[in-house]
Amino acid sequence: MLEINGAVEAEWPDEGVAAHYGDPVREQRAMTAAGPGGRPLQTPAEKGGQALVDRSNRGVVKVAGQDRLSWLHSLTSQDLERLAPGSTKEALILSPQGHLEHHLTLTDDGTATWIHVEPHTAKALVDYLNSMRFMLRVEVEDLTGELVVQTLAGPLPAEGGVISRTEAADLLSATLLEDVGAVAVTQNPFGIDLIVPPEATERLAATFPVAGLWAFEAARIAARVPRPGLDTDHKTLPHEIGLIDSAVHMNKGCYRGQETVARIHNLGHPPRRLVFLHLDGSVDRLPAHGSPLTLEDGTQVGFVGSAARHFELGPIGLGLIKRSVDVSATLLADGVAAAQEVVVSPEAGANVKVTLRRDSVPQPPSDRKML
Repeated sequence: MLEINGAVEAEWPDEGVAAHYGDPVREQRAMTAAGPGGRPLQTPAEKGGQALVDRSNRGVVKVAGQDRLSWLHSLTSQDLERLAPGSTKEALILSPQGHLEHHLTLTDDGTATWIHVEPHTAKALVDYLNSMRFMLRVEVEDLTGELVVQTLAGPLPAEGGVISRTEAADLLSATLLEDVGAVAVTQNPFGIDLIVPPEATERLAATFPVAGLWAFEAARIAARVPRPGLDTDHKTLPHEIGLIDSAVHMNKGCYRGQETVARIHNLGHPPRRLVFLHLDGSVDRLPAHGSPLTLEDGTQVGFVGSAARHFELGPIGLGLIKRSVDVSATLLADGVAAAQEVVVSPEAGANVKVTLRRDSVPQPPSDRKML
């Protein structure tokens, strides 16, 4: 939708879609449940707090075949074997060491599973899936570009938060789905994702106010939701960024990386933790992606993931820091003062408590001589 008047293209990793359409603050308000001054949204232009966000740079993958769900169940962190048609799940593909490789948002329509993933990652995902097909009845297609993701975001709390999946579903019109030729619908913490032909974007843009990636990312950061690839690195573990609840099923069978996940969940703690950053508003710049997070004495303790200017909260960001950092410590994000707010607790993991009772340990015979 870069042809829309005022559109400015986003930078990596979101090349090819609009960062904004000339007024990022107005675009953020278009996704919220309140307008300027906190008044209820009511004008036709505000569309009841929903806005269209072009996320056509995301990868789209289709998996068909009778074995698709049991196969994906065996490869990912999620319980997908009995995925109900129309429901949405998040799933992870991990390395053998348990590090995050792919984050999948998926749904099944009864005949095929539809997946969308972060920009620039679909080919690597498809290559991995094809390498694991063996003799199973599955077919994997990379449909990136042939189909695109368009997101109807909102209505969201102005101060930051998510929309319930029930609310998102209630806002969806069956007539709209048919009109735009949607092949699949998934839900995310901020609204509804439509997988549609590229030509459908014009119809959607004529129906809803548009908002750029800057507005969407500001809402995501305000909701403390990490984005794989931005708020992660090659060593990231699911526990570190809080994906255990949304994308990992703790009672399913074996999958690659499960040993690390189980060990941390039951006995240990992840070495790092996600934090929300309230950035100094007197500085006229945002910290760069990947820039160091340091203590006031200059000791580096992590890195900045994503940062944005939120229309209510001001400059905000997400960072990944060492678990051992004091939760009250003031940080510097690329030189910008930042107050941290805990997203993932330093005590995450270690859910199994082992208590050794002296009376449960077999005692030696009373007449036995001890050396």
